[in-house]
Amino acid sequence: MVELLMTRYNYVAAFLIIAIGLYLVVGDRNLVKKVIGLNIFQTGIFLFFITAAYVEGGKAPVIHEGIETYVSPLPHVLILTAIVVGVSLTAVALTLVIRIFREYGTLREDVLREMETDD
Repeated sequence: MVELLMTRYNYVAAFLIIAIGLYLVVGDRNLVKKVIGLNIFQTGIFLFFITAAYVEGGKAPVIHEGIETYVSPLPHVLILTAIVVGVSLTAVALTLVIRIFREYGTLREDVLREMETDD
């Protein structure tokens, strides 16, 4: 079992990062920490996709004589696109957090819910 985990350490690391990010999103009440948790979760997903796309002995998809195993560039392109989308969503989320703080004076989710039910 330990031998299997040592050969698949990228998968273990990806799932640990995903678990940490998910814990921050679900377990913390601060909105900024939730946005940070989403970014950590997203990084774990990126690591998982890149690790899953790895091909032992694979070469770049440029046709040359003697090369039989090629690596698909699609997962890498998808992750680059996801990084750009993730940065944009983080910017929007932090902008909303700033607006919420200016309006209500707090970033705690439970306090915001209480304020909402009081109105």
